[in-house]
This record gives sequence, structure tokens and C-alpha cells, in this order.
Amino acid sequence: MYTVLDKNTIEMEIIPHIPLAKRGFQPTVPLVEIVNAILYKLKTGVQWHQLPTRVFFEQRPLSWEAVYYHYRKWCVNGVWKSCWISLLEKHKSFLDLSSADLDGSHTPAVRGGEQVEYQGRKKRKTTNALYLTDRQGLPLAMSEPLAGNHNDLYEIEVQFEVVTATLGQANIPVEGLFLNADARFDSKEFRKSCEGKEINANICFNKRNGNMDRDEYFDQELYRQRYSIERTNAWMDSFRSLLNRFDTTVASWLGFNYLSFIVLALKKFKKNKLEKV
Repeated sequence: MYTVLDKNTIEMEIIPHIPLAKRGFQPTVPLVEIVNAILYKLKTGVQWHQLPTRVFFEQRPLSWEAVYYHYRKWCVNGVWKSCWISLLEKHKSFLDLSSADLDGSHTPAVRGGEQVEYQGRKKRKTTNALYLTDRQGLPLAMSEPLAGNHNDLYEIEVQFEVVTATLGQANIPVEGLFLNADARFDSKEFRKSCEGKEINANICFNKRNGNMDRDEYFDQELYRQRYSIERTNAWMDSFRSLLNRFDTTVASWLGFNYLSFIVLALKKFKKNKLEKV
């Protein structure tokens, strides 16, 4: 059976951040086995009722309903985001913050649900979110999901605050950060938000805004390195539960996003540790 992360990594890096329930159903199996089943769902995109639960549990196998119950509970309680923030803080020495990249992504929403609307360019209903990555392409943070009929600049001040607040919670300063963004983010509001946080906004000029001979900072060589976030999008699409959104609730979809951040980062951090040995 394919495993997304080895059990030792799950036990050491993820399980300590999952709080024990004070009431409700208590897990009757090791948490590492439940998380392993959830990660399999994240990677393969298999429907919950088709989850091959028997292969994940050594003693008494849980039903798919029980696995989903725990996943949903942890999503609602914000466990996956809290886990991600803790991992960011713990392993921030492995990040490359010489620059960062910001981009928006529209995810097709197959079953509809919260924050879903028709998007003309995709010709289907989607959910939109902003993603921030480091120079290596490792995802760092994301905004709150918005309905797909909104563009990347919709409520940009609020959404960018959500993104940078994640770094702040991980004790990662944003002052002095060089931020790459494409022409869709070329707006006075977004530039003002970056300036207020002492972030150096390296945003490609949008021809629709008129005069291209402007005083704003723009480094073409730095901008060319923005390809890394496009590579990140490909990494994220390898998780079938993210390629198309089947979750009707925002909490569940956010949970899979943060789990993908955790998987990508832990694999990279493990590789970096081995290279240092």
C-alpha cells in the first residue's frame, strides 16, 4: 500500500500537534494510523466511502465514517493550520526567504458548496485562494478561500493580512522581504499593503493601468525566478483531493491544503537534514 509519509515522521512531526478530545468519541486506534489513512485520501483523491481502511489499521480497523469524523473534527478545530504553523517555526532555518512569490489559484469545485461561484476563464464553478511560497517553491501560507467569481485583488488588503499573519504566528518576520507577483496584483491597494509591512513588492506592471514608465521598484531578473511558484502549483496538483475540490465546506478544503503544505515541507526538510549529515 502506498504511503505518503512514513509512520515515524507522522509520529514525530504531526501527532504532537493533535489535541486529545475532552469529550465526544475518543480514538480507539493509534492516531498515526488515522492520519496515515487521511493522507492516503489527500494523495489519491479516493472517495471517503471507498477508503481502503483495513490496510491502515493493524488491530481493529476503523470504518471510513470514523476516519472522516476525526478528519472533520480536526478541520473545524483548526488543527491542521496550527500544526503547519508549528512546523514552520520549528524548521524555519530550512526556508529560503531571500525572496517569496505570491499567486492566486482557481480550483474547480465539482460538488459546489461554500465559497463557490462560476469563473468565466475556467468556464466552471471554482474557489479562489492566494498562495505564498519561499524561493525554493515551498508553500508558506494561504488566504481564506473566496468564491471563484472574484479576482485575485478582491479584498486584497484583508486576504494579504491573513497570509502574512501566518508567518507572524510562526515568528517569521516579513520586514525586508522581496515579494514577486504578476501583473494581476499591480494595484495601489496591494502596493500600499506591502509598503505598510515593509515588504519590497516586485510586481510586474499591468499594461491596463496605462503608463509603463513608472517609479515603482521592479527587478526583471528577480521576477524571472517566479517560475518556482508555478512548480509549486504542479506539486499541489499531485494531491488529487486538491486538483478538484469535492469538499463542500471551506474548513475541510482548507484542511487538505494545509496537509499538503505539511507533506511537501516535511519531505523537503528530511532531504535537507540528510544532505547535512
